[in-house]
Amino acid sequence: MSILNKAVLYLRMIKIEHSVFALPFAFAGALLSAGGIPQVEKILWITVAMVTARASAFGFNRIIDRKIDALNPRTAQREIPTGKIKLWEAALFTVLCLIIFVYSAWMLNPLCFKLSPLAIFILFIYSYTKRFTWACHFVLGLALALAPLGAWIAVRGSFNWEIIPMVLTVVFWLAGFDTLYAMWDVDFDKKYGIYSIPKVFGVKKAIYLARLFHFIAWSFLVLTGFIFKLNMFYWLGMAVVAYLFINEHRLVKPHDLSKLNIAFFNMNGYISVTVFIFTAMAVLIKL
Repeated sequence: MSILNKAVLYLRMIKIEHSVFALPFAFAGALLSAGGIPQVEKILWITVAMVTARASAFGFNRIIDRKIDALNPRTAQREIPTGKIKLWEAALFTVLCLIIFVYSAWMLNPLCFKLSPLAIFILFIYSYTKRFTWACHFVLGLALALAPLGAWIAVRGSFNWEIIPMVLTVVFWLAGFDTLYAMWDVDFDKKYGIYSIPKVFGVKKAIYLARLFHFIAWSFLVLTGFIFKLNMFYWLGMAVVAYLFINEHRLVKPHDLSKLNIAFFNMNGYISVTVFIFTAMAVLIKL
């Protein structure tokens, strides 16, 4: 197998396209922290840290879930269950990503470096939580929320309360769309004892809870706008985000999950990019 083909397999294993969820929030956090465009060096190392942290978390999750993935028809063709990527190769990939992540944290500032073990713990613990609690969606949300929080600390070199609403935005946003995503596997989860909100509360209640989580997420975005005194560009963006949330939930019905993939990937990708673009406009264009 060529190096290029092997690289493609690793990118598939970590679902590189899902970086669209975390990176825009990381960049938005960096912009808010700097009150403008951060130093190029900061942007570079924030990007390296985000990409490698996410890649290591995905690699670890694929390793821990390899037996479950092999049993689930939806995931049985993933790279480790099919042997396209050997277990030792996935482990080596994960360790290398971790090393690069810790190095990038060290390059950013001392606080980022000191907090990197805590970040790794949060990123990795999710893989176990779905084995005993339906709150696993919030743990995954907290892992993704490290993006704006980490970027803020990377630029400021300190933790400040102002970024907390955006952190909570990501927690509830991710919990909402991961709850919808889990509806694909509700029957499998019931059979094999995997925990999720749809499995514990049922699909219909899960949809209502996902709507509630997304309303809370949008409310925290609104609070972020007030805290940072952002201008009309941000509020225009919040109107677009509200529309995208509404459209996402119109696509998912208890007895019709045919448009779940569009709701999960497309709408939430649009939401994260929209938040970044309009936050950037509000921060950089002074009225």
